[in-house]
Amino acid sequence: MINKKINNQGMTLIEVMIATSLFVLLFGGFVEMLLWANHGKDVVWEQLTTQNEGRKVVQDFVNDLRRANFSNIGAYPLEIAQSQQIVFYSNVDLDNWLERTRYFLDGKVFKKGITKPSGTPLTYPIINEVITEVAHDVANATNSVFYYYDQSFTGVTDTPMSYPINVLDVRVIGIQLMLEEKPNVSPAPFYIEAKTSVRNLKTN
Repeated sequence: MINKKINNQGMTLIEVMIATSLFVLLFGGFVEMLLWANHGKDVVWEQLTTQNEGRKVVQDFVNDLRRANFSNIGAYPLEIAQSQQIVFYSNVDLDNWLERTRYFLDGKVFKKGITKPSGTPLTYPIINEVITEVAHDVANATNSVFYYYDQSFTGVTDTPMSYPINVLDVRVIGIQLMLEEKPNVSPAPFYIEAKTSVRNLKTN
């Protein structure tokens, strides 16, 4: 008869420590993977929100610009035409008055300023300008936001006017925004642009 030696010692302390270490490593990797996946989802969601904000402000800008006209005191429809600032007169709230409308880039924030006419005689007091933030995470930096085209613009060639801009020569105005929620993190920056003619600008 053969006697079998039975080992009842179970796992040694070293084996328990090794098993525990492996479990901690695997669990830690799993948790880190979940955190990165959730972070990626948040980045994409934030980028989509930024893109929607950009689309809306560009559409609002185009709508406002199409309504540009001579102000209530007779000022020319387009007052200032710069690379990162534009000022024109437009009935943005569809009341009985044309507002002095200013779009401009301030750092990474795209803003809109509205000045209503008031007083007797009627004026546009800049001190009463109401400024709102309309787009964030703008990454244009020193690059132009606004582009201006004269009567030679055909829609095929895309060569804007050179600065300084003579507002009397402008017929078409373009806007381009580069939006980036988190620099150096995917997805890539989002570009949105549009052009529109202003029917009430001077024609030769």
